[in-house]
Amino acid sequence: MTAAMTIDIIQTKALAWLAILQGWLASPQFYAQVIAIVAAWIAAKIVARAVMHRVALLREEPTEGRFLRYQRLAFSCRSLIEPALFVALMMVAASVADAALGSSWLIRIAQSLALIRLLHAVIMRFLTHPVINAAARWIGLPVAAIYALGYFGQFTAALDSVAFAAGNIRISLLALSKAALFGGILFWLGRASSTAGQKVIRDQQSVDVQTRELAAKALELMVFAIVGLLLLNILGLDLTALAVFGGALGVGLGFGLQQIAAAFISGIILLLERSLKIGDYIELENGKQGTLTQINMRASILSTFDGKDINVPNDKFITTQFINWTHADTRQRYEVAFAVAYDTDLHEVPPVIIKAVSAHPQVLKEPEAPDVELRDFGAAGVNFAVEFWVDGIDDGKNKFTSEIRFMIWDALKKAGISMPSTVQEVRMVTGGTGAGTRKRKT
Repeated sequence: MTAAMTIDIIQTKALAWLAILQGWLASPQFYAQVIAIVAAWIAAKIVARAVMHRVALLREEPTEGRFLRYQRLAFSCRSLIEPALFVALMMVAASVADAALGSSWLIRIAQSLALIRLLHAVIMRFLTHPVINAAARWIGLPVAAIYALGYFGQFTAALDSVAFAAGNIRISLLALSKAALFGGILFWLGRASSTAGQKVIRDQQSVDVQTRELAAKALELMVFAIVGLLLLNILGLDLTALAVFGGALGVGLGFGLQQIAAAFISGIILLLERSLKIGDYIELENGKQGTLTQINMRASILSTFDGKDINVPNDKFITTQFINWTHADTRQRYEVAFAVAYDTDLHEVPPVIIKAVSAHPQVLKEPEAPDVELRDFGAAGVNFAVEFWVDGIDDGKNKFTSEIRFMIWDALKKAGISMPSTVQEVRMVTGGTGAGTRKRKT
């Protein structure tokens, strides 16, 4: 096609549209519809302003009341009154124009644009999540505009014409667009419903922690399985045609994602055998320690006392050793070592220390009362250790061993028992004179 032919086609179409426009401008029905649109717009503004002025709930933002939350929600909808009224008046005007003029095409275009404006106001008011808000504005509104203007059929046909086929499977741009749109909506709804359901399950304090976690995990799997099936149904995919492709894909993913699969299955095993539960204090093989706060599909979370979260793959709890400090019993035994001087009556030490340590409010009498053991005769003094039981871990808000050391120090000083101090003797010999100096360092 030459450039001259293209220009001729454009000129022909332009002249046709110009003739249509001249026909509109010469038609009384056209001006009647314009007047109806302008009148509806003015009426919507006047009525909306009157409603907001007369209704106390819409006049000022409520600050108190029994139903304050709902009152504020109603107040936040005041910006929707005018566009909603305009849409309603356009519907009435279209019906009147059809009956009186036999035509309402211009009013229906204005009604469609007013409806899009109302949808935009609703999106900006209620969809506060940035991703959902952007998707609604940049995808939802254009699709709504195309549908309102009557070109939705042609638009979907154009998208469906762009496609590629692989055997019995045909994937078009329309199918990909539906997958992206409905997949995003379904998985967002699935995530929201799964989170809400898991919160309800975990709030059931009458059920033990492991059962709650297992039920929450089962709910999450069930929700996303349903979401996947719904998405396949919406897309209209033939599952039998996908069987061979899915089998090959499954084998590839099996080799590539075996670590993820192992972590997932390990999480299920941990929940079933109850070797771990939320709230347990865990020490890993590499020395990392923390409280177990989450058992997720792939990994578990250990929260340390210094504000850090350790992400541990679930299979590590199956294939490596770890210490569960609080699985069967939260009571722990600790010991604090100390020493006394050699000139001390050693028989006086145990009762003094036992009395002092027993006075600590968190030291337990069961399963064993505090006990003092003579450990060794050291180079500088006699070494003792006191063993005691407490309910909890010696970290975070609990500083058992530090407090016990202070109590031992105070008890020994009060009883007149001295602790040894290291004495170091240094001799300096000058060559040939036989004389020397001796220094004592304490």
